[in-house]
Amino acid sequence: MDHSPGHLPTTQAAVDALRALAARYAREIEVSDDIGADRTSRRGAAGIGVTTDPDGSLPHEAYVEFGGLPRVSVRLYPDDDALITVEGVECPDIARDDVPAFVRSVFDGLAHVKVRRFPPGYRLVVPLPGDRTHTEYVPMILLSPWLSRNIR
Repeated sequence: MDHSPGHLPTTQAAVDALRALAARYAREIEVSDDIGADRTSRRGAAGIGVTTDPDGSLPHEAYVEFGGLPRVSVRLYPDDDALITVEGVECPDIARDDVPAFVRSVFDGLAHVKVRRFPPGYRLVVPLPGDRTHTEYVPMILLSPWLSRNIR
């Protein structure tokens, strides 16, 4: 198991990190948890009454919603990844370890929308540690006032 700084070994560790970010940025936070293979969204084939995975572990999924603008929500999956939504723009397949850095980039104002001339379009660009970025297509119809203010 990786014990390097920033490694989030469980969904609960990621939720705790997001609670700390909410406190740091004075944002309200609402968390709902689904625990057990019969309750998590990706384990519909678990069967009725089956709560553990074949290895005996109890999968934990959480949905986190932050108050304020920009509107940010995070769905943490038991499979070490997450879906982060910023102002209606879905950013899937974010590694659980990158979730706090992603949210911090958004709250710090580092995330921005890039305009592409050809082919025309908008992209949400979120800087991550190690000179990486997450880029997601933004349909013009989803350009909220917050996204429009952050066009570069």
